[in-house]
Amino acid sequence: MTQELAAKSIGELSLLLRNKHLSPVELTDAVLANVEAYNGEINAYISVEAEKARTMATVAEQEIQSGNYRGALHGIPMALKDILYFKDEKATMGSKIHEDFIAGFDATVVAKLKAAGTVFTGKLNMHEYAWGATTTNPHYGACRNPWDLKKIPGGSSGGSGAAVAANMTIASLGTDTGGSIRIPAASCGIIGLKPTHGRISKFGCFPLSWSLDHIGPMTKTVFDAALLLEMLAGYDPKDPTSLNRPTKNYSHELTEDVKGLVIGIEESYFFHNVDHRVNEAVRHALQQLEKLGARIEPVRIPSLAQAEFAELVTITTEASAIHHDNLVKQPEKFGDDVRFLLEIGELMSGVDYVQAQQIRRKLDLDFAAAFEEVDVLVTPTLPFLAPEIGSSTVDINGQSLSFLDEVIRFTGPGNLTGLPALSIPCGVHDGLPVGLQIIGPAFQEEKVLNLAFALEKLDLMQGKKPNLSHLTVN
Repeated sequence: MTQELAAKSIGELSLLLRNKHLSPVELTDAVLANVEAYNGEINAYISVEAEKARTMATVAEQEIQSGNYRGALHGIPMALKDILYFKDEKATMGSKIHEDFIAGFDATVVAKLKAAGTVFTGKLNMHEYAWGATTTNPHYGACRNPWDLKKIPGGSSGGSGAAVAANMTIASLGTDTGGSIRIPAASCGIIGLKPTHGRISKFGCFPLSWSLDHIGPMTKTVFDAALLLEMLAGYDPKDPTSLNRPTKNYSHELTEDVKGLVIGIEESYFFHNVDHRVNEAVRHALQQLEKLGARIEPVRIPSLAQAEFAELVTITTEASAIHHDNLVKQPEKFGDDVRFLLEIGELMSGVDYVQAQQIRRKLDLDFAAAFEEVDVLVTPTLPFLAPEIGSSTVDINGQSLSFLDEVIRFTGPGNLTGLPALSIPCGVHDGLPVGLQIIGPAFQEEKVLNLAFALEKLDLMQGKKPNLSHLTVN
């Protein structure tokens, strides 16, 4: 029963909790039992807060029993990426430099989750300062993929991806600067949504790149992602990048109907040099959508040819500006990979940065033109299957290519443009999940979510999930 409870979604559990058929304490104990059983091997948590969680669950139980039910997240156990601030608690950012940092206030998303009655079970592992895509953390240990412990879970929100996939949290939040929600979602076989830039407040989240950072949900189901989006979205004057745009009840508007939906395919960029297993899974998903009445149309986005340059320059320059003082004063405290990337950022020129922003403007215009012709775009999330921990290369159809060059090739454009993008699992090959990415027009997350909902109903994963039976109790 413990395993079954922890494997359920927010949508399933909230009904049981609201109707008093399930105790938040029982549910929290089920999640913590999985943490105890699996975290020694997977290492998804930086810190586990079991007693705090049980105290919060007891309070939630008393409130629900007395008729004070706050909503769908009341009594739901969640662990968050350790880059989001909790007042008077440590936020390590996966680093040594900030290992004892105590936040003086709650992040806006944390405050909203607290108000909703969420039960917090701990802080999740991440790539140091969110500056990387492996979550092979030199200070807190490598996080491992629940599908195959030799493989990376993706990053930088690898702990979130692994914890959701292994039922060590019911849902989580990640941050995404070049793909850090969608990459681990694809690698771990879960849902990862990067909303439109400015849709969810970033106040109280340690920055990596001011103009590229996003916060978004990482969940077991599309419904859960929609639910978290509607609860967290909204204007926040504390965040200078927050935008005051109307939000929707996204979870109430989900539909399986894709008849007449026009799906754009940009072959020359998003389907170039893709592992044949990934290509096969994504193409199969598109064929199934066509059978449901969707129409596939080719599109051209010429400026994508320059997207990798623009992403690299923008993220490295802005990250190096944020970390400049520490890089000068205590470089030895950074992990080797992060220090290397920060040093690259120091070499970028003002000309490079301005040119990168000009490319971003061209991308905005080209994507806007594409969305005049199609409703959404579909791409692979990653051009490869998750590689082994410690590997600096990936194999794509027999070619050994740089992991760093390939990992954000398909996700980076969503950060440069700020457009909403979601990764959903669409199949399993050689024991590893494949992610399909849906990109939509700005502030039209409902289009992305609705297509994902239709895909989810097709059950392209055929019920496959990580096999955790071999893991030992910690």
